[in-house]
Amino acid sequence: MPDAADIVTFDDAAPPAGSTPWVGGVPEAERIEIAPSDPRWPQTYAQLSMLIIDALGEQALGVEHVGSTAVPGLPAKPIIDIDLTVPDVTDELSWLPHLEASGFVLRVREPWWYEHRCLRLDRPRCNLHVFPPDCPEVARHRIFRDWLRQSSEDLALYRDAKLAAAGATNEKGEGVQDYNARKQRIIREICHRAFDSAGLL
Repeated sequence: MPDAADIVTFDDAAPPAGSTPWVGGVPEAERIEIAPSDPRWPQTYAQLSMLIIDALGEQALGVEHVGSTAVPGLPAKPIIDIDLTVPDVTDELSWLPHLEASGFVLRVREPWWYEHRCLRLDRPRCNLHVFPPDCPEVARHRIFRDWLRQSSEDLALYRDAKLAAAGATNEKGEGVQDYNARKQRIIREICHRAFDSAGLL
């Protein structure tokens, strides 16, 4: 478990000059679709979790349903976000081929940001985020998710922020990175309350 100071400190460092996180080229901008909360999302996550664990065995140290589809009642892009912890993210040969054999495709590699990797699956749609053990970002995802599950006020605040960000992004013909940037202030505000409630501040 990372310490409190690491959890409450966001890493906003820019990528090194000349670096790109994209594997296989920058994706085309897609319209941001925000769907009503779907009670089937937890079941879809459970199926994906089994797929990942079957593929990796003991390499899967942790598998967590995170993001908006993990919060009942919260509208979301109909894409299941999963955090996967493996013993050594940099040793891609120990885990990546097994996931690729199950249909996942590596799209993001960010060695400068917690060694983050992101794989995508088309059916069902999934973003699989791979992190090392004791990663502060994984802890933040869990804390944010759990807080929204218990705080109706912040769930409503985040819902409205998501809908407004999606509308503005689609109107300008921008992509998911712009959508995420528009939500960041509200996310940080909610995280502060969640951290405070957890006794981390």
